[in-house]
Amino acid sequence: MTPDRKWTDPQGRTVPDSMVTAADRMKDDLARKLLDEADALQAEIARFKNRALDEMAAAKDLLFEQYGVKVGGPKGGFSIRSFDGQIMAEVSIADRIVFGPELQAAKVLIDECIASWSDGANDNLRVLVEDAFQVNKAGRIDTKRVLGLRKLPMKDADGNPDPRWARAMDAISDAMIVDQTATYIRFYRRNPRTNAMEQVVLDFSSI
Repeated sequence: MTPDRKWTDPQGRTVPDSMVTAADRMKDDLARKLLDEADALQAEIARFKNRALDEMAAAKDLLFEQYGVKVGGPKGGFSIRSFDGQIMAEVSIADRIVFGPELQAAKVLIDECIASWSDGANDNLRVLVEDAFQVNKAGRIDTKRVLGLRKLPMKDADGNPDPRWARAMDAISDAMIVDQTATYIRFYRRNPRTNAMEQVVLDFSSI
C-alpha cells in the first residue's frame, strides 16, 4: 500500500493527504514540474554564458597574439562580428555602484537648498530629487538618477552658485562605492528591414 503523501500548507501546517483536492494536486504537480524545467534551463543558460565568455576571451587573446592590436574599448569590453557584419557577440564590463552613508548628508543639504530658494520651479526640482532617492524593487537607490543630479547647474535665489548644493554633490561623489564589477555578454543580429543591430533576447520578461 502506498503511504499517504505528506502535505504542508503555506503556513507550515501539515495537511492530511485525504484533505487535499484533485485541483490542488494538479496545481502542485504542474508548478513543481515547470520549476524543475526552469531550473534546468537556467543551468543550461549559465553553462552557455560561461562557455561563450571563455571562447570570446580566447578569441581576443588570439587576436592579440597574431596582430598585436588592442581589441575593444574601455573597461575591457569588445565585440566580435561575423564576416558579413550581420551578427555580433559583445562583451561589456561595468562597475556596480552603491552608496555609503554620505548620501544621506547629500539629501539633507539638497533639502536645505530647495527650502531656501524662492524660484517657483522648486516644486519640480523637489519631485526630481525625491524620485532620485527612491529605492527600486531590488531595494537599491537608482544610481543613474542620483548621479544625474550632479549635472544640474543649480544656483541660489540671487543667481549665484549655492555652496550647499556643491557640498551635496561632493557628498554624493564621496558616497559612491564600487561594489563589484560585472561582466555581460550580449548577442545581436542585423534586422534586414531596418539595418539596425537587434539584441537576441535571453530574458523571459523581455520576450
